[in-house]
Amino acid sequence: MKIQKEIISFEDGKSFKLFSPSLKNCFFWHYHPEIELVYVEASNGIRHVGKNISDFKESELLLIGSNVPHLNFDYKIQTECKQLVLQMRENFLQDLIFPVPEFENIKHLLDRSYLGLSFCGEAKKIVVEKLHRMKDENSFESLIGLIEILNILANSDEVKELNNEDTRIKWFLNDKIRMGTIYDYINENYDKKTNVNEIAQIVSLSTPAFCRYFKKQTNMTFTDFVNNYRINQAKLLLLQNSCITEICFQVGFESLSYFNKLFKQHVGETPSEFKKKHLNKVEGMI
Repeated sequence: MKIQKEIISFEDGKSFKLFSPSLKNCFFWHYHPEIELVYVEASNGIRHVGKNISDFKESELLLIGSNVPHLNFDYKIQTECKQLVLQMRENFLQDLIFPVPEFENIKHLLDRSYLGLSFCGEAKKIVVEKLHRMKDENSFESLIGLIEILNILANSDEVKELNNEDTRIKWFLNDKIRMGTIYDYINENYDKKTNVNEIAQIVSLSTPAFCRYFKKQTNMTFTDFVNNYRINQAKLLLLQNSCITEICFQVGFESLSYFNKLFKQHVGETPSEFKKKHLNKVEGMI
């Protein structure tokens, strides 16, 4: 599952496109020259943008720069997932945004987007409302809406940079290891005792070389990443009102006390607290 270049087509006379993709069972590790704004709504999921691999809860709004590799945000999500994706033509930005002095803040925002930007708070709320309205607006109104959205994001301090270095495709093309293979191995084996020697052999590396590679890619050890994946799976099961003890063993942990301890470290609350807090809310969604 090597990295793919996505070829994006636009309607004639349109500078951008707004749509709702669904690729839940597809590992789409890809890049494209078009800058992309993504809103995803789900109980939780994984975001992989550039070298950043982390989880999100409830919803996420991201601005992803030109040629930054990223994974589809609904990958392996089993509960309901809603997405809105807005992609902008390259020449739209170069011809309309960049030459206009009044758009200097927007230009700076788009220049920073190669780091992957995650927005929260009031800015996120307003932008999501505008994205939903844009679906029903005519071309001119939606264009004005897009500029307003970019201006809101450009002036927001409710933003987190996901990467601290350039992760555009030039860096990844030098990397011959396929992260999709590792994702699939973890997804198929997280409920068992994972074997770092086995996955290292699958991707044709020695175990020490694999450990160095994985840490460089994710800023996590393989064990920490697997445990994080297990915790994410546990959260999904908790939201389905499953028994905590059963979940512990179902996602691959061998000790209930260790599961409770690790869950609180990752989530900030115990499994029972998480279940009580979120279950009613999620049951209303699904």
